[in-house]
Amino acid sequence: MTRFFIAILPPKYIQDYANEVKQYFVDKYGSRGAQNSPPHITLKPPFQMVDQNLPLLESSLKSFAENSQSVPITLINFAAFVPRVIYINVVKSQALLSLQADLMNDLENNLGFVDKFDQSRPFTPHLTVAFRDLAKQNFHAAWPEFKERQLYFKFTATYLTLLLQDGKRWNIKSEFSFSSLIQNH
Repeated sequence: MTRFFIAILPPKYIQDYANEVKQYFVDKYGSRGAQNSPPHITLKPPFQMVDQNLPLLESSLKSFAENSQSVPITLINFAAFVPRVIYINVVKSQALLSLQADLMNDLENNLGFVDKFDQSRPFTPHLTVAFRDLAKQNFHAAWPEFKERQLYFKFTATYLTLLLQDGKRWNIKSEFSFSSLIQNH
């Protein structure tokens, strides 16, 4: 069994910025967990699958992406899941919400992926910079600084990324390009 998740990765310049913030949390607060994956917006949280089903998953994601449009993404300021996680806030656009819901439906209909826990949680798009290993006292020290920090990025998500865990880190396994049309929502 291998662990996977499906995400949108922002362009390199945004990843570089997010990685600098992640490094700040390592240096100042000892929170290393967010460094175990490239900066990303999770669409399908981690799941396990037998390796022999990987070609079927990749084929399904390729087909899904080819039938999905590129999505405009806006990142604005920081937010938190109190008292442990600090993240770059991703605007909940209708296009992004639809993409995530469509992906979950596609995985359920084509591959039989049903996760009651995933279905019970509302989709909150975010880009984590300080993970659950951030101690509560460090969260309370860092949050006043980050809740006031201004940030604004816009980009167009042009592909889905499948990541797999090697036991320690999440690594890019495959990328699937969207059709080039942009949704106007």
